[in-house]
Amino acid sequence: MNKIFLSLALVLITLTAGCANTAGKSPAEKRQAILDMRKSVLGELYSVKPDVRSQISSAKGYAVFSNANINLIFASIGGGHGVVHSNATGKNTFMKMGEAGVGLGIGVKDFRVVFVFHSTDAMTQFVDEGWAFGVNADAAAKASEKGGAIGGEATFDNITVYQLTESGLALQATVKGTKFWKDSELN
Repeated sequence: MNKIFLSLALVLITLTAGCANTAGKSPAEKRQAILDMRKSVLGELYSVKPDVRSQISSAKGYAVFSNANINLIFASIGGGHGVVHSNATGKNTFMKMGEAGVGLGIGVKDFRVVFVFHSTDAMTQFVDEGWAFGVNADAAAKASEKGGAIGGEATFDNITVYQLTESGLALQATVKGTKFWKDSELN
């Protein structure tokens, strides 16, 4: 039983790591892929919630992340990449993310997360410390433009978070920790 669980965990880690890689080989190509992803995600968010455009432009900054998540019965693991943008300075900080959790669920989900920072302290703490811990419950059944997803919007500690499901099939209720950190290769 332990060998099966270990094998499944290794498969999950390998699949998640593959999903989290950015396109391109050079740091410049990777940065551009992340910036292109940010533009696409913001465009999608603005089409669904047009009022978010003014919220982001008046905020201290924002972050956009792409994440792939795999949930197999009792374990959830995910990883991704993104960028934090300071509206005051115009500076981009490229970051990575990883998450692990426990709970009931099964499925694979590719989703995007947008963080809106309403204070400089909240943005600085996110970039420098990067931890988030939360409870996640969602259902997604989506492929390209077909299907539906229940994501969410939440506000806490001067940060508003929007989640958009890109594709996947998942039904999960997990408690998980997420770590965000600066990408030393891209900054």
